[in-house]
Amino acid sequence: MNANIASSVAQASPLASILQKAQNQQLSIGDLLQVAEALNSSGQEARAVEVYKVWLAFNETHPLAHIVYFNYSVTLKQTGDPAGAIQALRASTKLEPQFGPAHINLGRALEDYGLINQAVQQWRSYLDLTTEVTPDRISNRLMTLQHIGRVLENAGKLEDAETAMWQAIELQPTKPEAAQHWSAIRQRQCKWPLLTSSQHVSARQLLDAMSPLTLSCFSDDPIFQLAKAYRYNKHLVGGPVDLNAFPRKAPKQKTGTGQRVRVGYLSSDLRDHAVGFALREVLELHDKNSVEVYAYYCGEPRTNDPTQDRIKAATDAWRDIATMSDVDIATLIRRDEIDVLVDVNGYTKHARTKVFAYRPAPVIVSFCGYPGTMGSPFHQYMIADDHIVPVENEIYYTEKVLRIACNQPLDRKRVIASKPSRKEAGLPENAFVYACFNGMQKITANCFDRWMKILAATPGSVLWLLAGDEDANVRLRQLAEQKGVAPERLIFAPKAPNANHLARIAVADLFLDTFPYGAHSTASDAITMGLPIMTMPGNGFASRFCASIVAAAGVPEMACATPEEYVQRAIGFAHNRQSLDAVRQSLQSQRETSALRDIPGLARRLEELFWQMQGECERGETPVPDLRNLDLYYEIGADLVLEDVEFENSQSYRKRYLKKLAQWHDYAPIPYDRRLWTEPRA
Repeated sequence: MNANIASSVAQASPLASILQKAQNQQLSIGDLLQVAEALNSSGQEARAVEVYKVWLAFNETHPLAHIVYFNYSVTLKQTGDPAGAIQALRASTKLEPQFGPAHINLGRALEDYGLINQAVQQWRSYLDLTTEVTPDRISNRLMTLQHIGRVLENAGKLEDAETAMWQAIELQPTKPEAAQHWSAIRQRQCKWPLLTSSQHVSARQLLDAMSPLTLSCFSDDPIFQLAKAYRYNKHLVGGPVDLNAFPRKAPKQKTGTGQRVRVGYLSSDLRDHAVGFALREVLELHDKNSVEVYAYYCGEPRTNDPTQDRIKAATDAWRDIATMSDVDIATLIRRDEIDVLVDVNGYTKHARTKVFAYRPAPVIVSFCGYPGTMGSPFHQYMIADDHIVPVENEIYYTEKVLRIACNQPLDRKRVIASKPSRKEAGLPENAFVYACFNGMQKITANCFDRWMKILAATPGSVLWLLAGDEDANVRLRQLAEQKGVAPERLIFAPKAPNANHLARIAVADLFLDTFPYGAHSTASDAITMGLPIMTMPGNGFASRFCASIVAAAGVPEMACATPEEYVQRAIGFAHNRQSLDAVRQSLQSQRETSALRDIPGLARRLEELFWQMQGECERGETPVPDLRNLDLYYEIGADLVLEDVEFENSQSYRKRYLKKLAQWHDYAPIPYDRRLWTEPRA
């Protein structure tokens, strides 16, 4: 509505006159809404409430009263009266049972009160009432189904959440939101094949909707991962609304002046979380004569969180930004005069990626929170290591790659409980215990097949997994039985406090990594407890991370070159435990001198890199992300990913892309880029 018109209406008529018109049924809905909007926008919400209340008292039979009740509920919520808002929404749905916005908001209001079952019931009642296919109804039904799926997913009711999301997908297959959640939910349930098409929804549509993080658990294809990140950023993050409001910030000249470089870490995970555990000692060890550290926390509110308390104590400034808008956060960062802004989320839960689009700092770098490229025009650097991103693989990243010794920080001060016995851990005393404490979403059909081959060849062994959804636990045991492995040989470790979880890791014999998304913090946890890990690096960031950790721990031989080697070596260790003892002894002898635990050295190296980025920025040498041909790489990659090739060496992988690129080029010339489609050398 036009605020100027609304304001003039409110000014022309004193409140008493407006109320009199409402009482005499002389205030039209148009004028009512204009007056209420003017009062709300001028901070007079209480008066707006009074106008709505009087109008409804004397005009409840008006055919559009349900709309007034809906707007009334919004104002009541703004004034801090959520119970009143619920009453108004219930009145709206009673007057017009098929008015979708009221049902949707009523469910959200009940959810805010923690009444999850009532919220879902409210949304489902709307679905039962509306089956007509009209644009408005489709839109409201889609939103309702997405809310049902989201709430059920958060409540751990994954099967029901998956069903609701699938109904939303089939309603509008071109909308990515529901399908994005749907594929992630199926991964958490170990439902294979992951992408199941129907007559209404194609596998390509499901792949298009998949998030970059879900894709990294699905396929080891760094070119497609790059193109997916680029597409995700372009369509779902986008750029700033007003470019003029955020002109590029010139760097301060600090090199050689004795000033500190001001570094901001922005993350939703600066708390008791894998990322928080990893970073807290690094932040404590930063040289405060060299860097000034700001922390921007965009996660959920925390109380009695020891990790967050340590991070707050270690930083020069702590900013709680969760409730702020992206624009306000960017403005705050600019006001704080941050030189180097570190994205410690990437495309993960509660990320505030749009903030970086405003370029609130001269330098933006991705580190520690996300296993891959951001594919964005505003992330200029990423921090990795030689194992995760060898020089020849830099073509898979839009950022300039800077390197540390190992990309997995850890906290050497972590509290570890007393080591339990195998009986206390729920394990057979004399069995060979294979273990994997990665999340269920990282287990693929091919990965599980390898594990079953290993168990079949090692009678008496067991596989110890971190428990997931109970349905997923049952499903994996059923799949094991179908492959000739007794279901009781799969043992699920329940959730445990972190100190107890670390302690129990030590009672296993060998950690079996997943592929294509391998162990990250879980690998450093295992190494910390002296548990050997066997991994299988591929081509992409997520699949190479664990190999970096075992190399940094001093046992690079635990990285296998092929799936076949992975299976045979896992079997061999069970048959020859002395060979595994040698690995354990090697881990123990190098524990305190390994690169993995050199956290003071890591802190110094990060500071060197921050100053390198600062210097390049001062000299006008900040790299510009190369985004050429990424839409084309996406189209080619989508076809190749759906061919379902799980593992291949770098040469074969690139050859498949080059063949497709040549076919496209023959159809329509492709401009050269710095990735695979490079200009031929003379």
